[in-house]
Amino acid sequence: MELRELAISPAFAILLILVGLIVGHEFISSMETYAELSGAKGGGDMLARGMNPLDGILVPTFGAYDIAATLLLPFVVIRLFSNERTTGAWTLLVQSRASVAAIVANKVFVLCIAWLIALLPGFAAIALWKSYGGHVYLPELWSLVLGHLVRAAITISLAAAAASVTRQAASAAIITLGVTIGSWALDFTAATHGGVWAKLAAFTPAGALRPYEQGLVSVTSIVVMTAVCATGLLLAIAWLSPASGPRTRISYLTRALVVVACYSTLAVTIHTSWDATEDRRHSFSESDEALLRSLPGTLSIEVHLAADDPRLMDFRGEILDRLEREVRHTLISFAGSSGTDLLRSADPHYGEIWYGIGGKRVMLKSAIEPVVLQTIYDLAGIKAAPAAESENYPGYPLKSDAPPLAWVAFFVVWPVMVLTALYAARKR
Repeated sequence: MELRELAISPAFAILLILVGLIVGHEFISSMETYAELSGAKGGGDMLARGMNPLDGILVPTFGAYDIAATLLLPFVVIRLFSNERTTGAWTLLVQSRASVAAIVANKVFVLCIAWLIALLPGFAAIALWKSYGGHVYLPELWSLVLGHLVRAAITISLAAAAASVTRQAASAAIITLGVTIGSWALDFTAATHGGVWAKLAAFTPAGALRPYEQGLVSVTSIVVMTAVCATGLLLAIAWLSPASGPRTRISYLTRALVVVACYSTLAVTIHTSWDATEDRRHSFSESDEALLRSLPGTLSIEVHLAADDPRLMDFRGEILDRLEREVRHTLISFAGSSGTDLLRSADPHYGEIWYGIGGKRVMLKSAIEPVVLQTIYDLAGIKAAPAAESENYPGYPLKSDAPPLAWVAFFVVWPVMVLTALYAARKR
């Protein structure tokens, strides 16, 4: 029944058509830019050697699914959850032998199938890219796909909870849109203030997707997002159950929020992650990683930089995030995570970064990787061998633009297929 409801849903057909159009536009635009930077119009070879398909093709192409998960998928979810309550069919459905949990599980399963169908244009774009001679590193691709699956799961759980708490589809849409706008505001606050806000923003829908787009698979993100999704679905079950009264629902909501908060707090302490990129952009050299894992005691880092300082952004991505993954015991504090230019000038230690191990401390203002690593080794009393020359990333330039076949595939064939399938399903 749920599959038939999805098949005849105009909202789902519109979602598929728009996803195909956006994916096609992003893919063709990315190929044109990629070809130009690869030297199709006389560019230099040095720039072409650094061309990376992950940044140049995969992320822009699959970026269409972030838009779809934010603005289109919630309406498909809300329709599937609200339609029966609006028509009164839900009263009859809950009298069947199927439990409310089984009904919700069926709806979620069907929505997962819907999202997998929506991913077909993205995989078609990758197939076209390969047919043109483009390079695809599979771990990077699966990391990106996993990120968009997590992104869709968040949307499904939030929209399901909103549709269950409210009785009208319009109210559920407003709540879902409000949560989306609130997450955008949190991302903006985190970018300007840092600190706790930055930690919270890492678990917004956009923040959860960002590491996967960079080829980084984080266990913390998966654990926290799984807890959030499970909570949203459990709230939907509690609100849809006819035996639950207002007090029971409020009590259930309070306990669920407390459990998720505690669960997320514990998950933040997990720093396990995998660098899925071919160029190892998120990792030190293998010899440095082995030495960092053997550091004795706790590595403490005290950073005197504001959250919006470009030096902190570079230092976090090139040094701090890598150290947190490789060093088991790392304590990082930000002494200058916020403040105006006036307050920064009043801080005599602004710009300093202090490192400490076993009671020894040393200050650096440099954020260059070899200097930082050598300082940490000196504090720990470890003698590091001279770094071996690593092979540079070869790059995968491609000077070919997307042929007319791509335009036909995304802007003609895909919409016709979707409309034909919708017509056949509604006729049946």
